Amino acid sequence: MTDFFAYEELTWPEVADLPRDTPLVIPLGTGYPLEQVADGLGHPPRIGLLPPIPFGWRGSGLFVLEIALGRLVANLLDSLRDDGFTRTCALTPRGIDLHLGADRISLPHPSQSASKEPIPVDNLRNRVVLLPIGHTEQHGHHLPLSTDTLIIDAIGRGVQASAPDLATCLPAFPYGVSTHRSSFAGTLNTGGRAFEDFWLAVVDALVTRGFDRFYLISGHGGNCSFLINVVKYVGERHRRTFCATTWLHSSGQIATPVIQRHRRSQPGGMGHAGELETSMILHLRPDLVHMDRVVDETNYVSTESFYMEWLEGGELIANPPWDDDTATGAYGAGSLATAANGRIWLEAAIAEKVAHVREIHDQQRCREERREQGFGLWGM
Repeated sequence: MTDFFAYEELTWPEVADLPRDTPLVIPLGTGYPLEQVADGLGHPPRIGLLPPIPFGWRGSGLFVLEIALGRLVANLLDSLRDDGFTRTCALTPRGIDLHLGADRISLPHPSQSASKEPIPVDNLRNRVVLLPIGHTEQHGHHLPLSTDTLIIDAIGRGVQASAPDLATCLPAFPYGVSTHRSSFAGTLNTGGRAFEDFWLAVVDALVTRGFDRFYLISGHGGNCSFLINVVKYVGERHRRTFCATTWLHSSGQIATPVIQRHRRSQPGGMGHAGELETSMILHLRPDLVHMDRVVDETNYVSTESFYMEWLEGGELIANPPWDDDTATGAYGAGSLATAANGRIWLEAAIAEKVAHVREIHDQQRCREERREQGFGLWGM
């Protein structure tokens, strides 16, 4: 009997301890017959299921160019191989190739037998489309690989629940860009170019269906510079849309004062897997937090214009090896985290994003009014 386990619920030391011949599978969607998955892999003792890709293939409700999705999945499989895993594959609905060759198993999938409702449904074209993007990466010895995805999914769903007439939220996407991938086991990487191409293809598909307001929100710092590029490309390609992004979550004028008011750590304590993220996961999924394994790491290389911190960080932008600063993958004081603060900070993040959604609507409305009036070159 094969045991299936959720890869994203592990910590990176637990991934490091996995036998390298453990099969690891990246599914497109959910609902596959697991016995057939085990049969296709020769009934090994254990199979790791990675977070499912929620959309992108024909039949998923939101179809993008197959080459864009295929390159992204190929890069994810490569990053697992770089970690030493020898049995990695994608799990796709029958007939979906993605140009992966032997690196896939194809099985019957519900998306092939029933017409899936479009994502989002077309009668929500007057909403801002929220595109929450997380990642599957190491978060120290105490947090799960799914930390970034859990947080941004909660924020996206919270915004939709708070402002259902203004926003609609896509399923959270669980993969992004990690340039420090090789330092700690368990961390995946879509690659920057493939990441940009995929999200541009997603927006292209939604614009074709009549949507014109987009907010790409990230739970992972490594995604942010690439999302800026996506926003710029969209602005050039689709001139009558308003597409925006921002630096992570909880970093604007609404959430930052709330975080500062309640934080217990000194500057440097709010970095990766530090007080902020640990508090949020204690609130959302306390069953996945191992507070007995927390290692506070705040003795990293800091100068006035460059240091690792959630709210600050200095004026310089750089990407030195994480190995210089942390032995556990954490930057900050996770031991000071509380579930109560996690709830307060998530609520502040949601309020901040609701305010941004209102502003995106205002921007698009005012700009469309000017266009209709023939303002500037629009009147030529």
